[in-house]
Amino acid sequence: MGNVKSSAGQKTDSMETGENAGTDVMTSVELRNGVQMPMVGYGVFQITDGAQCEQCVGDAIAAGYRMIDTAAAYYNEEAVGKAVRASGVDRKELFITTKLWVQDAGYDSTLRAFDESMKRLGLSHLDLYLIHQPFGDYYSAWRAMERLYQEGAVRAIGVSNFPPERLVDLCMNQEIPPMVDQIEIHPFFHQREAWGPLSEGQKDIFHHKTLVKIAENHGKTTAQVVLRWHLQRGIPAIPRTVHKERMQENLAIRDFVLSEKEMEMINAMDIGHSEIIDHRCFCMRFSYKVLLNRHCTFVGKRRTM
Repeated sequence: MGNVKSSAGQKTDSMETGENAGTDVMTSVELRNGVQMPMVGYGVFQITDGAQCEQCVGDAIAAGYRMIDTAAAYYNEEAVGKAVRASGVDRKELFITTKLWVQDAGYDSTLRAFDESMKRLGLSHLDLYLIHQPFGDYYSAWRAMERLYQEGAVRAIGVSNFPPERLVDLCMNQEIPPMVDQIEIHPFFHQREAWGPLSEGQKDIFHHKTLVKIAENHGKTTAQVVLRWHLQRGIPAIPRTVHKERMQENLAIRDFVLSEKEMEMINAMDIGHSEIIDHRCFCMRFSYKVLLNRHCTFVGKRRTM
């Protein structure tokens, strides 16, 4: 999570769980401009069937999710918008994110892409708009996003998948610094809002002996343990599932607390690099170009929980 305030800017709920009674956990994080962003959201990557996506988002909102994360490159913004409008939940209670794809980087093209995304979503405003990848003319794209922010079309702007050096450079050379850097974070790859919070199911994470042991201690699933680990580190997470019961399960992480020792055990799982995608690799940039030409957004192996 990039450029957020300290715990003084975070909302909390009080939990009462035996010896951990009174422990506070965050329900939202305050961005640098004062906007509150939920700590746990619902992601729709690779849910490309419109009807299924609309159903899943509707189920997620009904289960209690208030942050929905989509992107132009996911090809499901229209379905997300339909579900949001049909949910019956006040728009002010929801936090909707979408992203600018690589081929639309540039000043005028970013403005056009934003308008197209908003038409597909069918919403009056957007809560968070992100540059999806650090490729193309993202400096001009950022200037366009600054304009959208200043005009009130979007409540917050940020980036996704930006490595530290590119993020710092962008911050130093723009009028408004990014409010979010949405990056890959999970027990096998620590960084400091996270996509892939459950490691896309890779490395058999749901059966990892460390996580299984901790889960058994609390009567929880390994997925809940991992999401709780994110929460206690103060990092917003966006898990994805098409299963209603797992949507509910992924939210049920506020009635237990990981001990300091358990947190250290999970921290020790870090292998220091991503095995999902390397955004700095020349080969990956080439792969994106090929995928772009094929109008395909699938990169690496993904697993739906």
